[in-house]
Amino acid sequence: MRLILSAALALVMAATTVQAAEARPPLREHVEVNRGLTVIAIADMIRKNCDSIEPRMVRAYGFMRSLKNVASAAGYSDREIETYVSDKAEKKRIEDSARAWLVARGVRPGEGASYCPVGLAEIARNSQVGVLLRAR
Repeated sequence: MRLILSAALALVMAATTVQAAEARPPLREHVEVNRGLTVIAIADMIRKNCDSIEPRMVRAYGFMRSLKNVASAAGYSDREIETYVSDKAEKKRIEDSARAWLVARGVRPGEGASYCPVGLAEIARNSQVGVLLRAR
């Protein structure tokens, strides 16, 4: 009898876990994770286009780890997280969002020098974008 109850309890717990995973929204809808990925994309675009700004790689790595921890705490598996951040369509969506953010602040795509004032302003503000960058 005890064995049957244990098996039944295990089955119910497994079904509940599957239902909870199915009820969880896709990772692309997790606001904090997506905002963080956009911040990383913005900082990356600035550092690639402005010669007087360089990345703070250790801080960027730490920030990425914190985003992974947020996603893990929300119940997403390492495999789900890796699949999401590797998806080309999702990368494009995040990059488009980052580009729009930059353009709204005066960046002119294709003109590297226009990234510098935005990057320097973010560094001066000590914003999340600015924390990932440093002026040379």
